[in-house]
Amino acid sequence: SDFKEKLEYPESMYLEPDSWEIIEGLKIGQTNVQKPDKHEGFMLKKRKWPLKGWHKRFFVLDNGMLKYSKSPIDIQKGKVHGSIDVGLSVMSIKKKARRIDLDTEEHIYHLKVKSQDSFDAWVSKLRHHRLYRQNEIVRSPRDASFHIFPSASTTESSPAANVSDGKVCSVLLLKTHAHLAHCQSNLVELSKLLQNLEILQRTQSAPNFTDMQMGEQIHVSLPLSQQVSNESRLSMSESVSEFFDAQEVLLSASSSENEASDDESYISDVSDNISEDNTILNGELTGGAFRNGRRTCLPAPSPDTSNINLWNILRNNIGKDLSKVSMPVELNEPLNTLQHLCEELEYSELLDKAAETDDPYERMVLIAAFAASGYASTYFRAGSKPFNPVLGETYECIREDKGFRFFSEQVSHHPPISACHCESKNFVFWQDIRWKNKFWGKSMEILPVGTLNVTLPKYGDYYVWNKVTTCIHNILSGRRWIEHYGEITIRNTKSSVCICKLTFVKVNYWNSNVNEVQGVVIDQEGKVVHRLFGKWHEGLYCGVAPSAKCIWRPGSMPTNYERYYGFTRFAIELNELDPLLKDLLPTTDARFRPDQRLLEEGNVEAASSEKQRIEELQRGRRRYMEENSIEYVPKFFKKVIDANQREAWVTNDTYWELRKDPGFSKVEIPVLW
Repeated sequence: SDFKEKLEYPESMYLEPDSWEIIEGLKIGQTNVQKPDKHEGFMLKKRKWPLKGWHKRFFVLDNGMLKYSKSPIDIQKGKVHGSIDVGLSVMSIKKKARRIDLDTEEHIYHLKVKSQDSFDAWVSKLRHHRLYRQNEIVRSPRDASFHIFPSASTTESSPAANVSDGKVCSVLLLKTHAHLAHCQSNLVELSKLLQNLEILQRTQSAPNFTDMQMGEQIHVSLPLSQQVSNESRLSMSESVSEFFDAQEVLLSASSSENEASDDESYISDVSDNISEDNTILNGELTGGAFRNGRRTCLPAPSPDTSNINLWNILRNNIGKDLSKVSMPVELNEPLNTLQHLCEELEYSELLDKAAETDDPYERMVLIAAFAASGYASTYFRAGSKPFNPVLGETYECIREDKGFRFFSEQVSHHPPISACHCESKNFVFWQDIRWKNKFWGKSMEILPVGTLNVTLPKYGDYYVWNKVTTCIHNILSGRRWIEHYGEITIRNTKSSVCICKLTFVKVNYWNSNVNEVQGVVIDQEGKVVHRLFGKWHEGLYCGVAPSAKCIWRPGSMPTNYERYYGFTRFAIELNELDPLLKDLLPTTDARFRPDQRLLEEGNVEAASSEKQRIEELQRGRRRYMEENSIEYVPKFFKKVIDANQREAWVTNDTYWELRKDPGFSKVEIPVLW
């Protein structure tokens, strides 16, 4: 059958030396894998923080498990820094750069070898050990599971805590694979079962699954299935589908090198929920009737994405920027990247409070809480991505209840750059940001480039800080979860009184706690004035437990949030179009974008068609500009060189002036859709 033929293809092809190559796994019927020799030596391992860069580590590869430490002596003493099961990892290599990457779902390990001979030896050994390990799991999954999992430790109930479930599923998957190799007549039937299985939820929040027909039909060939929970069985069926997809040959050239779409970058840096205790700006802010009743629910729930095979979309793009890879509209959420920038102001009351706090150290604590609050709502948003703005697209948001007015614009297309500006009587906030995305086989990393800026006019303060790295784990399955890691450094460029360092702790081999944030406010002499701790999805505290003071806590989620893209109350309101605003907004405002509106209304087919049409219009505009040597000039932002000699985008102070009666009717506005 066609299904059988797909399994018989080799998993990897030898591509160009500067391309990433996925290493093949165990094939159906392959059982005689000899035990490989132990292999050890030094390799370079990339660290993201602290001490970013490549660091020399000693690795030992034995029975399919790759352990590492600083030195051979540390290995002998049992001081292991980490352990990687290569049999359950996606392995990819780049020959020209002598790079080896292992994606384990929990972590992405970036390794580099100095010499070509050593690189070839490591790749050869890793291939052999990987096949041996997979074969051992197939032959004895019960023993393999004991070997995989260390002694039980207490972990909180979170997406990251389900990592072990994913490994159990992988073990059961390989056993299924072995049985199916001996009964090929059941392959077609099994594939049909997998295709017909409905996945009720895509995000990492735990749903209730009732359809267990799949588990019942493979009960005979999987005696261990009784040990798995209903949720784990569903995860297993997803993993089986993912495994068979991974056996397909990489036939086509990288789609990211060809302009298949103008889909840009992926982010989830957002925050949600409302606050009603802020002051209202003067009448100039309103620009229409005061709105005290906003919607509390989206028109339609998020669509089912169980029929979308992400592996087929992403398999040729390991290690590459995904900014040009076309994604089905069902993977989007009905919000735009420009609107996501506004979401970061959900907890703007922290800036209002900072603007009334005389103590500079306490002001810095509040700024740090605001910086962390922008990540809160991403906890439930790993299952979808925002729409990517087309060049010239805009968005405005006037929040009388919060006392600010905001606007944003897509100022560049290649590279994609979004800029925004927000002002109130207490603060001014602005940023320009671009995103680099990398897919590593099971995970996707989002690397932000840009600076966030806040001024507090009352004190003459000007704060700047960076964003941290975001990683979406288990991206090919329905159990996706999101992680933020790295260090934020907050400085007041107008005063050297203090700085703040806020660390988003990465889950690692010896620490299973997730979403932790730790920070300090340091004075000029390097003395710690305030200590900060908490979790970016739960809250931030100042002081020492148990007497620490809560600085910020996110609001509660709305009813049935898991059915509506994981949106918070604040996010639900962002794409609402008030009829009174229609004549005041430019036609480039994201709320007029038809594909996004159609998805929000649940019309997926029409949304997909409109998305393709809008992207084609953008390609046509770009071709015309290139052919006529026309340089695009944004309407509402201008490029400047900041104090760090970096290009930055700031407001040109025309948006609100042009918006005044009669709105933008006299302004030449491009037709984007």
